Amino acid sequence: MLFPTHWTIDSLGNLFQTVTGSTPPKSQKDNYGCDVPFVKPPELLNSVIFETADNLSDKGASISRTLPSGSILISCIGNLGKVGINSKVVAFNQQINGIKADDSFVSKFMFYQALSPWFNSQLEELASGTTVPIVNKSKFNSIRVVLPPIPEQKCIVAILDQAFADIEQARAKTEQNLKNARELFESYLQQVFSQHGDDWGVKKIAEIAETCLGKMLDKKKNKGNPKPYLRNQNVQWFNINTDDLLEMRFEDSEYERYAIKKGDLVICEGGYPGRGAIWEQDEDIFFQKALHRIRCHNPLYNRWVLYYLYLSDCNGTLKNSFTGAGIQHFTGKSLKQLALPIPPVELTEKFVRNFDELFNHVISLEHIYHNKLKSIDQLKKSILQKAFSGELTKALEVDTNKGAVA
Repeated sequence: MLFPTHWTIDSLGNLFQTVTGSTPPKSQKDNYGCDVPFVKPPELLNSVIFETADNLSDKGASISRTLPSGSILISCIGNLGKVGINSKVVAFNQQINGIKADDSFVSKFMFYQALSPWFNSQLEELASGTTVPIVNKSKFNSIRVVLPPIPEQKCIVAILDQAFADIEQARAKTEQNLKNARELFESYLQQVFSQHGDDWGVKKIAEIAETCLGKMLDKKKNKGNPKPYLRNQNVQWFNINTDDLLEMRFEDSEYERYAIKKGDLVICEGGYPGRGAIWEQDEDIFFQKALHRIRCHNPLYNRWVLYYLYLSDCNGTLKNSFTGAGIQHFTGKSLKQLALPIPPVELTEKFVRNFDELFNHVISLEHIYHNKLKSIDQLKKSILQKAFSGELTKALEVDTNKGAVA
């Protein structure tokens, strides 16, 4: 990358005072209190840090390390490159390296630079090859950064502030459109399921379908001719992901009991219980005990049940069928006893067709909106890249010497 010749280009360690955080002993309860915010990586949200989940007492802060307001905090263990700028004095843990604020630079300039692709690519290259990526303080200090004169730093910050404010406004509008599309779909479901015409009935799942839990994994017997099977994590609302299937042994005699066929409804028994999807593939697949298979006597009702469960999850009533104070389960008994409105077949066909059309329209919109959000993220990276190569300020009247250095 080429930079304007009047910019200073050097390592973090040479230009700034950097600090690695620490955690005061938790065994000494008086280290903790409400005086000084204690920052951990989950609180680095690429934004200003106003408050934290945990706080230290003045005693704990004196044992830990603190940074004055306007300092830059960067996650250097695990989830690398998450950034924050503090609005008040904070302490921080050992997973974070900080750039201490002083009068030699504009704090927000360094905050934006820490978010830039130029900075992050160096951070990733310096990470150790262990399971958990780590950039220690020595490596952190070797990261190359640019430092224009203070007036130019302020100009760049002003440009980025305005650009990012416009970008966030576009993001908020896109995310609201995304939310509106889902709410429109859920509103139509609510309208249909709440109308209960005179020719409708109310029936339990056990009255309209056969249900079955999958096979319990037995590692001792899991040898010889293993078959792929669905787990709880493969099933999300309206989608079954088969990218990471595991295998276990199924006997020929177990085929009918533990095979999912095209059109069957699959429901999660635990781990965000109740979510479900239809198996749409022609080839049968097995399933394990964390999943229910629902096979309605009339296949049309598999989709009707799915949409009813989804609406019940959205409005919070589905959880009334779950058991367990901590980890909740949607047991086979609870599933069979779940009652839902059932219209005549011809009405069911009409409603399911409408549900499918509206849902596909929503999915199409979501695809468009998600692509737009990706474009917004790419735009931010592009603007940051230009900012720290000098392109954003080329048109500004600054006292520069022409030329560039690597």
